[in-house]
Amino acid sequence: AVGETVLKESHLRREGTKAMFANSPFTFRVLDSPVINAFALPGGYNYVTRGILAHLENEAQLAMVLGHEVAHVAARHASQQALTQQAGSLLVIGGAVLTESILGKGGAQVMELGGGAAQLLFLSYSRDAESESDRLGVEYAARAGYLAGEGAKFFTSLKRISEASGQRIPTHLSSHPDPGDREVDIVRRSERFKELGYAQEKIGRDRYLAAIDGIMLGENPREGFTKDGLFMHPDLKFKFSVPNGWSVQNGKSAVTLFPADQKAVLQFTMVSDVTTPAEAVDQIGNQEGVTVVDRQAVAGSTLGAFRMIAEVADDKGNTYRLHVVAAKLGNSIYRFTGYSLKADFDGYATALAIPSTSFSVLTDPAALNIQPTRLKVFTTPRQGRFSSFLPNPLPVNLTADEIAIMNQVNLDDVIPAGVKIKIPN
Repeated sequence: AVGETVLKESHLRREGTKAMFANSPFTFRVLDSPVINAFALPGGYNYVTRGILAHLENEAQLAMVLGHEVAHVAARHASQQALTQQAGSLLVIGGAVLTESILGKGGAQVMELGGGAAQLLFLSYSRDAESESDRLGVEYAARAGYLAGEGAKFFTSLKRISEASGQRIPTHLSSHPDPGDREVDIVRRSERFKELGYAQEKIGRDRYLAAIDGIMLGENPREGFTKDGLFMHPDLKFKFSVPNGWSVQNGKSAVTLFPADQKAVLQFTMVSDVTTPAEAVDQIGNQEGVTVVDRQAVAGSTLGAFRMIAEVADDKGNTYRLHVVAAKLGNSIYRFTGYSLKADFDGYATALAIPSTSFSVLTDPAALNIQPTRLKVFTTPRQGRFSSFLPNPLPVNLTADEIAIMNQVNLDDVIPAGVKIKIPN
């Protein structure tokens, strides 16, 4: 509803706009991701993550964020980038509100999106384009009656998150304006629209908080989580060990593991269109360019595991060695596919084998019954410091400072009685 309200005030819906733009469809959706972000795709698709929704305080702030993304489409920034750069699907994430200082580049590197490609992912629009979208975002929100200056408080939160992450990058290295600079500019532009007669009376805090009450915070452990060196999946009822010192990225369709030096990768997936572990292994072994070095059933496996060692070369002359293991658990076939450069393989062979050899049924009741942390809108029964309203103990995936930032307050701020705040539950 907020998106549609802001869209009506954009250059895409004003009198005199060409029909091809005025009649273009727009879609506003929430992306099931804990990452704090919003982005626009070519074709009028606009997304906000549940992570960003938890960090906004009212409809006015949401209007500013959505106005920024609508502005990217109105100014055709994504289309202009697509004409000048060739990076496949990476370009569709253009227009993100955040910089790589918040998100980091580890995931991009492990997916071989380092250097320039990672920059496209996080910094794909020019600073001028980002500043233009900020300017238009304020205009659209203000014309729609929202207090556009509220958006500045959210960018203060971004600055705090950036500083807490320890990964803040200099403004001149980022195409996105510095969050602190954006805060000042948004307030100034909002005041200018007040002078032009736009009252900007809508804030919409109560309705916004009611809409996000119960939203999930962080990752959903029902879809897999790591604890004490084990990756566990309650819904699918499996577990496996994570090699010491390796990191885990849990995606919707695959779990990716990699060491600190990122010179090896192990991907875990559920395999479709096969009925046996051997077939799952052969899906890779039979591909063009793959040379099978060894292929055999895993002796003593209760899950019918099959293992393959293979090699494949890329077009640059690099040869990679693959360690592939598939097993059947319940009615599903799962596959571990690990690889590194052939020259490095012996140094990672033991670690690459750990997850597949430890793959088994999850039986721990505590893990099987784990539930996600959710946001609860709580009305303070008394006056007190914000920190005094936090649950004890805190959820394992959140710190006190992170909860304060989510509420756009400081831990020592005194909160009056009868005020709604967001608390993890």
